[in-house]
Amino acid sequence: MDKVAEMPLMDERDGNIVLFYPHIPKSAIRSVEETLSTRWIGQGPKVQKFEEKFEKKYSGGRRAIALGSGTDALHLAYILADIKDNDEVVAPVFTCTATNIPLLYERAKVVFADVQLGTLNIDPAHVRRLVNERTKAIVCVHYGGLPCDMQELSQIAEEWGIPIIEDAAHAIGAVYRGKVIGTISEFTMFSFQAIKHITTGDGGMLIIKDSDLYEKAQKIRWFGIDRSAKQKGIWENDIKEIGYKYQMTDIAAAMGLAAIEEFDQVLALRRELLFAYEKGLRDIPGIRLVGSGYTDREHAAWLCTVIVERRINLQNKLRENRIESNQVHYRNDRYSIFGGRRNDLPNMDSIEDKYLVLPLHTKMTVSDVERICEVIRSGW
Repeated sequence: MDKVAEMPLMDERDGNIVLFYPHIPKSAIRSVEETLSTRWIGQGPKVQKFEEKFEKKYSGGRRAIALGSGTDALHLAYILADIKDNDEVVAPVFTCTATNIPLLYERAKVVFADVQLGTLNIDPAHVRRLVNERTKAIVCVHYGGLPCDMQELSQIAEEWGIPIIEDAAHAIGAVYRGKVIGTISEFTMFSFQAIKHITTGDGGMLIIKDSDLYEKAQKIRWFGIDRSAKQKGIWENDIKEIGYKYQMTDIAAAMGLAAIEEFDQVLALRRELLFAYEKGLRDIPGIRLVGSGYTDREHAAWLCTVIVERRINLQNKLRENRIESNQVHYRNDRYSIFGGRRNDLPNMDSIEDKYLVLPLHTKMTVSDVERICEVIRSGW
């Protein structure tokens, strides 16, 4: 196998197609400028307004709490799910480490589940074999923006009486069997990190099904303090549980409020680009698009990932043609903090050298996708 060429981050000169690019609405710039001239630049009224708008659009009437990052939101979900020392949590081996590292904060035992070959999502069949009386929760990630098999996962969780925690960092706007992601499980996290569909520079949102946990979540987000009482002049609040500095700022929320207004157009463009990839890559030997062909769910189109033979050859070929590509995410059991490589993940083993992420962002056009597909069609 050829070695991958030296590939520093590609700059954005004319003719280059970079892998990622943040989407910042012009209205977000104005909104941030206005916020910087107000009394509130930390957590204030804009955070609450952003939560309320997000609730209406993506939560199905559930409560939303805005946080400083998606990682903060996941950690908060793990706390609310009462995950503690040595509890087992079944989680995907293939994801950003931000999914699983917060489980280590709680000293839980991460039990890695294999991927599905067609989606790179968590494999429900393997989850079923892993769940037992020590399992405290199931974590799933909607890889690239394609929803997991939530019906199968929900059946397993219901049988064992445990919650599902959805990492929907890639999946804002995705739909599974008519249900918007955010309206299905006990907890759903969305990410507003720099290159996500909606960015607040960094940030996250946690959707909580149980309204009784909402007040607790608000306190944990801000050091364990009842912040609303403090702002009413009640300064002698007791702190009954450990909290964190996980709140979102009004500066970030100002960006989020502007982005949510044009999100439907952003999602439509990303889906158009992904469809162009599906069309352009069809019938090319040695390559297939991950997550295509599903009719029971709607893709959020955050990533375009392919499974390709001679992956490094293709990556080099694309780079020679001024097209950036990379693997982006890696199997988490490669990292020492998770205890070393597992030997019961045959699907992950079979594709770990074959997947490749192609450019997909709002600075691109369908013509850019067609150019990339032409390069691929010419062979590698």
